[in-house]
Amino acid sequence: MNHLPLIIKREYLTKVKNKSFIVMTILSPLIMIALISVVAYLSQLNNDTVRTITVLDESGFAKGVFENTDKTKYNVLENMSLSDAKVLAKESSSIGLLHIDRVENIQTISNHGKFYSEESPSLSLISDLESKLEKKLTNVMLLENGVDLQMINDSKIRVNIAQESFAGEKTSKIDSVMKLAFGGAAGYLLFMFIIIYGNMIMRSVIEEKTSRIIEVIISSVKPIQLMLGKIIGTSLAGITQFVIWLVIGGILLSVVSIIFGINIQTPQQEMMEKAMANPELSMQVQDLINAFFHLPLANLITAFILFFIGGYLLYSSLYAAIGAAVDNETDTQQFMFPIIMPLILAVYIGFFTVIEDPHGTVSTVFSFIPFTSPVVMLMRIPFGVPIWQQLVSLFILIATFMFTVWFAAKIYRVGILMYGKKPTYKELIKWIKY
Repeated sequence: MNHLPLIIKREYLTKVKNKSFIVMTILSPLIMIALISVVAYLSQLNNDTVRTITVLDESGFAKGVFENTDKTKYNVLENMSLSDAKVLAKESSSIGLLHIDRVENIQTISNHGKFYSEESPSLSLISDLESKLEKKLTNVMLLENGVDLQMINDSKIRVNIAQESFAGEKTSKIDSVMKLAFGGAAGYLLFMFIIIYGNMIMRSVIEEKTSRIIEVIISSVKPIQLMLGKIIGTSLAGITQFVIWLVIGGILLSVVSIIFGINIQTPQQEMMEKAMANPELSMQVQDLINAFFHLPLANLITAFILFFIGGYLLYSSLYAAIGAAVDNETDTQQFMFPIIMPLILAVYIGFFTVIEDPHGTVSTVFSFIPFTSPVVMLMRIPFGVPIWQQLVSLFILIATFMFTVWFAAKIYRVGILMYGKKPTYKELIKWIKY
């Protein structure tokens, strides 16, 4: 008799009714939204803060460089000694004093600037001051050398290279960014899902093994059915938890934003607001929207579901085998490294190789290796992978999963009844031969 549906139902209900599962399902989005709200509130305070910088320019070359903005005010001092300027800056609300020493000509000014402050200034602050000075002083030097600045500005050419395939399909740099974003998000999501819920499966097996409940269950259920039931049941519980997180998180974001008046904006919202005020940025946003619809969405969604499920089931069976082989989580460390390494390698290949050369030898080869293909292939597909390559990669992944289930079931069958002994790789090989 096939007990698999009963095992899946039991495993699912056991997980979702567990107190720690319920608490973490509700508490995790609360903590996450609280952190996001605190960061948004502090960022809002930081954005509303107007900083004042005192400037003492004894050279006279930086005149007119520092103009007040909404966020920064410049207190420019004249006819004052450095010591008096330091006292004034220290006693006022100024965050620091920028002093430019007296020099004979503009060419020697580069090493005669110094910023005094109570605390170490931020890198962005110093970089901004340097940039303003460099731009102004460069223009002064050009004028002194008889160069027409307007002629230089009018002579600047902006190059925008259009992209088009030999088949006539037009693309752009924004298309590449969109493809990279989708592929990276898909690969990272799979990586995190495997790590989080793979460990949950492993802990579940260890708990039942140490409580000796498994001895009763195994008397009426085949080991492979029990292992698959645990994998599928725990996966469904994980999906349930993930959906609840999305729902609660969305509701809490809206509530926090309305009640506490915290402006929690996504990067997309900020981009849209800026685009409304900037015609050039508006064109870029339009290009971004067009790039999204240029993606092969049907292919991406289908491939994401299939490779996501295949990759997760592949690694979950290995996690279940490890859980059956050991008596506690401490003993799992020696077996975890060989499992985690292919995942880390896949992410590394995806972000450092697929981005640069999605159809190169390295990217293509690793998109067919089953332990890396769920991540690498998902990151390659947005750049245009032939359907036959996707099908071959998926077939290899499914075949490897079936072999891994058989392999893991061999270990599972013996390991779930082994107690009090830390297994070695040599003993695991013996178990497979039984």
